[in-house]
Amino acid sequence: INVVGSSISREVMGGIYLHAGPEIGVASTKAFTTQIMALTLLALHIARARSIPVDENIVKEMGHIPEKVRAVLGDAEKIREIAGKYSGRGSFLFLGRGISYPAALEGALKLKEISYIHAEGYPAGEMKHGPIALIDEGFPVVFIAQGGGLYDKALGNMQEVKARKASVIAVSDRADDALHSIADDVISIPKTAYELSPILEIIPLQLLAYYIAIGRGLDVDKPRNLAKSVTVE
Repeated sequence: INVVGSSISREVMGGIYLHAGPEIGVASTKAFTTQIMALTLLALHIARARSIPVDENIVKEMGHIPEKVRAVLGDAEKIREIAGKYSGRGSFLFLGRGISYPAALEGALKLKEISYIHAEGYPAGEMKHGPIALIDEGFPVVFIAQGGGLYDKALGNMQEVKARKASVIAVSDRADDALHSIADDVISIPKTAYELSPILEIIPLQLLAYYIAIGRGLDVDKPRNLAKSVTVE
């Protein structure tokens, strides 16, 4: 819960305050990243309470997240340039594997919410079960290509869509020649613990949606048909 004393905080039996500060825009961004951090802390606390060994690198990396977020924000101008290339497109596909799949869903949601462009988030490993039929020349596909055991599979997915002449935008903590040879645009993010990686992955996608919406002359803080709080079922 982000707002202290809000109606939901009074209804629940227990809660965790995010303390993200006022979330002015309707399309919530700070609350998303702080929710990841809060839930990770909750999981670590439960693990320790049950005497389950915890990877201390996760705890260490939490302390480095602010500086790494600042590093991502430092590339905002590059993301603005990439957004300018694709602001006129009518549809996007966002793909991620494992823990990056929810980040792909959130990236697609942000683009829909504030730019009014159709976007779909999908597990990269399931791409051949439908979404690949959408891909043709110039179709923008955003990949979250996290380094690690699934990285080579992500590159394979990219090659498949590139073979269909799609435009590939990659968000990755790797910057090797293989990635640059396939992707049309690469947004680099710092390495962090696997469990925390969505925090860094989602920020470039939020910025991409922001700059695309700005490029289309839209009010990013007040998207049409959306309200800050939903009061009816």
